[in-house]
Amino acid sequence: MPVPVFFFEEDIQFKPKNKTRLRDWIKAAVIAEGYKLKELNYIFCSDRYLIELNQQYLNHDTYTDIITFDNSESEGIVIGDIFISVERIKENASLFSVSEAEELHRVIIHGVLHLLGYKDKTKSDKALMTSKENLYLSQLSV
Repeated sequence: MPVPVFFFEEDIQFKPKNKTRLRDWIKAAVIAEGYKLKELNYIFCSDRYLIELNQQYLNHDTYTDIITFDNSESEGIVIGDIFISVERIKENASLFSVSEAEELHRVIIHGVLHLLGYKDKTKSDKALMTSKENLYLSQLSV
């Protein structure tokens, strides 16, 4: 049965590499957290597109690398849309001295963790989120 993880482009051209491995990795993380993956859409876009979403839906007037929309209607099921700014990924990769692929993978799993209920607003929440990101990143082989 195909893994229900889909990759789209909005106002840019971008295709992640190793899509099958990414899908399997994402599904494994969801299952490891005790959830069922029903449908997950990743939409790659520009800073401009993402800031417009940020303003329209979250009333934030700031650039961000990711916005996650949880469309799940029942407990334990993951259905969501994750918008990722490719421009932010590239800039953050340079800022944090990591490869663009590593930064992309961190943001991909970060969005999943939000759908699984993890937060990152407080220092302790952010520490837990980062440890979970690191755990799942260590399990990815691309």
